[in-house]
Amino acid sequence: MNALFEQLANTDTGVLITVDEVDPSLAEMAQLVTTYQHFVREGKKAALLMAGLPHRIFALLSGKSTSFLRRAARHDLGPIPRYEVEETFRLTVESAGKSIEDEALLAAVEAIDGFPFMLQLVGYRSWNSAGSSDVIGAEDVRRGIRLAREELGDRILGATLSELSKGDLAFLRAMAEDEADTARADLTARLGRTSSYVSSYKKRLLEAGVIEEPRPGVFKFALPGFREYLLEHA
Repeated sequence: MNALFEQLANTDTGVLITVDEVDPSLAEMAQLVTTYQHFVREGKKAALLMAGLPHRIFALLSGKSTSFLRRAARHDLGPIPRYEVEETFRLTVESAGKSIEDEALLAAVEAIDGFPFMLQLVGYRSWNSAGSSDVIGAEDVRRGIRLAREELGDRILGATLSELSKGDLAFLRAMAEDEADTARADLTARLGRTSSYVSSYKKRLLEAGVIEEPRPGVFKFALPGFREYLLEHA
């Protein structure tokens, strides 16, 4: 890298390092962050841009060898607006030479629920389900949604659940008693804890991307299907 920086200095050019699917369990991840920290201290023209699932970003920032990243600017993508999901799904299908029935598109948008990874999964599985047909129908999407939910559980929900503490799980079980949003006052009463206790775990779970606070004092699960997964597996 130093040799590269020397060559680029002649043209006043810097280096952008990009990492997708951040995985804090990889030794190379810590090595990259440590090396980048040296670049910054030495005034090298380098920038680091990384993306990943919230719970993995949280784990990365919590690591001792990667704590340098806590100074970095963070941007939470959040849920995709419903109209964008609908437009993106339809245009992607049409640009690849197929069409999709209105009923099928509506079912896909409902199942995706603004979650970027589900947009990929439902689209991929529904497309494959349609096979050689020029039209993606409602049955294709229903099959695609079922497979996508299974895959989401195996790859995301299960991994997220395994990294939660007993306190996190108690907080989330209390939330799961509500089918939709949970009021802070109700949550505090169910847990039988102080307001500061609730604030502490709320902060942890917000940073991990497990819950959202759409309005002050109101909580909801951020991951589609996580409430049902929690009730079944925890």
